[in-house]
Amino acid sequence: MHISNKCSIAVHCLIFINEYGEDKKVTSELLSLSTGCNPVTIRNIVSAMKKDGIIEVKFGTGGATLAVPLQDISLYRICSAVDPKAIEKMIGIHSTPSPFCPVGRNIGSVLDRTYDILKEDIISSMKSVTMEKIVNDYHGILESNE
Repeated sequence: MHISNKCSIAVHCLIFINEYGEDKKVTSELLSLSTGCNPVTIRNIVSAMKKDGIIEVKFGTGGATLAVPLQDISLYRICSAVDPKAIEKMIGIHSTPSPFCPVGRNIGSVLDRTYDILKEDIISSMKSVTMEKIVNDYHGILESNE
């Protein structure tokens, strides 16, 4: 199980926007340099976060800023915005079990119950982690490296 790379890239971008968005024009090219990702990937992620209302991007000239306070941006909201199927990808059932085998025929129903509980727990945990906490962790690491 893993969280989508899109979610990690989005968090990276949000930290960058939080740190520099008020003083600099934060563009997809600048975010691309920071993340090491293709600018097209960054534009898709930025577009998804803009559509969700997490960030604002100035029309024409560009430049991203946060649209809501850090404490209102949960990890779940970010992942849902940039990768709507992130939880399903994280916890899924193999798609082609044998319909001729009693286990294969029933494994989906068996695992659905357990996996639904896991998904609820993961969503709850992801909702409890905000960008405020993540940015505080970032600042803590910066201070410890000085």
